[in-house]
Amino acid sequence: QVHLVESGGGLVQAGGSLRLSCEASGRTFSNHAMAWFRQAPGKERVFVARISWSGATYYADSVKGRFTISRDNAKNTVYLQMNSLKPEDTAVYYCAAVRTPWILTTNDKAYDYWGQGTQVTVSS
Repeated sequence: QVHLVESGGGLVQAGGSLRLSCEASGRTFSNHAMAWFRQAPGKERVFVARISWSGATYYADSVKGRFTISRDNAKNTVYLQMNSLKPEDTAVYYCAAVRTPWILTTNDKAYDYWGQGTQVTVSS
């Protein structure tokens, strides 16, 4: 059974930084795209960043230049470094993975495995 477990969320002041981690178990994802999404209260879940099997990255415009996604295939883990945080970054952040290898997408409906989410709160 596949599990994705996020960690690293918390409360931070505007301008601060947090590093989220997502550890996968049950299978390896070295040939699979992985991504981060977020959902703010009362809003739909939206794409934040994704990383390919080779390390190619892609970001939502709202986080470009502030967030960095990375992965360690040996640890089956993906990270999201978040710098210069803003109050509008407040949301539950979810890690996701695609079941099928070599598929690259930002569409949340294409992602098969999801973590339970970790809360990020940025105070002004």
